[in-house]
Amino acid sequence: MPRIILASQSPRRKELLIKIGLEFEVIPAGINEEGLTANSPDELVQKLAILKGRHIANKVESGIIISADTIVVLNGQILGKPFNRDSAKAMLKTLSNNIHEVQTGLCLINKDLDNELVIVEKTMVHFKSLTNEEIDFYIKTGEPMDKAGAYGIQGFASVFIKKIEGCYFNVVGLPLHRLYELLISQGVNLMGGEGRVNGLQSYYKGHARGHEA
Repeated sequence: MPRIILASQSPRRKELLIKIGLEFEVIPAGINEEGLTANSPDELVQKLAILKGRHIANKVESGIIISADTIVVLNGQILGKPFNRDSAKAMLKTLSNNIHEVQTGLCLINKDLDNELVIVEKTMVHFKSLTNEEIDFYIKTGEPMDKAGAYGIQGFASVFIKKIEGCYFNVVGLPLHRLYELLISQGVNLMGGEGRVNGLQSYYKGHARGHEA
């Protein structure tokens, strides 16, 4: 197994990689996104993912770097992370009773093979109509403040979502099926060895959620 580096400090992306049994280290990219321009949201999110990946690739001699950036897009407008509670409230009011798109740019750089792969995954998310009480309560939880579009699908905001079209994990921040395909293309076998089986068994036992009758 080659050295795997996650170029992100996102706890959600880290948890997703742990779920699939990937052994990796975290080196946050910490790039300056100011002044970065693009002709479309998908071009921007792709550029950001590449920028993060290359930033770390320039610091290491070998390994595979995984980088990603996720944005929320409504009617062509990008909704980033809210900068205060009023900003979060405005975003949630905009998303209320609407359909928006979540885009994740995913970049994989293989230093050993000198390969750079990048994709953009898109998921449509349908929000129910939100009351002021629901919005105010959600903001008070603090959950919206570090998330694009001011919500996290894996948290309390899950009750606001009527349905999605596309990859759920893309909305969380990392489209796992696309990452799996990219890793396979670079010769990374996620099913190799008893050690990987045992590691996943331990993880799932520790996070068991029984299906009780």
